[in-house]
Amino acid sequence: MEKILIVEDDKALSNGIALALKAEGYLFLQAQDLAGARETLKQQEISLVILDLNLPDGNGLTLLSEIREKQEIPIVILTANDLETEIVTGLELGADDYITKPFSLMVLRARINAQMRKMRRGGLQVYQAGKFYFSFSSMEFIKENQRIELSKTEQKLLKLLVENRGLTLSRGELVDRIWTDGAQYVDENALSVTVKRLRDKLEDNPSAPRYIKTVYGIGYTWSDERTGGMQRGSHG
Repeated sequence: MEKILIVEDDKALSNGIALALKAEGYLFLQAQDLAGARETLKQQEISLVILDLNLPDGNGLTLLSEIREKQEIPIVILTANDLETEIVTGLELGADDYITKPFSLMVLRARINAQMRKMRRGGLQVYQAGKFYFSFSSMEFIKENQRIELSKTEQKLLKLLVENRGLTLSRGELVDRIWTDGAQYVDENALSVTVKRLRDKLEDNPSAPRYIKTVYGIGYTWSDERTGGMQRGSHG
């Protein structure tokens, strides 16, 4: 389920937003200040942020900048000020949309759904969990603050695995989706080699992988701290 973080110090408004969007099937997390929002972003995988700019412990633009340094998730800013300068600054810092208070919850819902549709069309662009930070849009891959160089094939494999974390992808499906132009000519051993190279770069102990796991007789799955309990299989 896609998670939306609402950063708004007015609890009644925050609850109203969550209620208005409830029928869309999102899971809502709420924070009343910058500190709470930062903590939630560290612990949860968020699909979209609704961000008020006037918060008790600072300006929401600060958090907007922090998020944009690491992630490309959609951000919709809320402002009580119909000031061009604040709106322009927010958009220049990377906000995807804005809405000024007071606003119609129907309009907000339409704008949020539009952002979510755009995000789904683009597929996963940023993955962040535990020691890993992967930005597929900027081709930046980091483990424990160390940059990792991945080949195009390794990037494709990694993206497929983390996009489908919690699911097992068959070897045949992976070959078809990684080598789209000539899958029929690819030796199946090419996938095993790519998996091994990716494990060598990402795993602490490649011979006993914790993240890229083999599901015997089927294929591979990505396991992290949040999905580990859902996975089957072990290394291979």
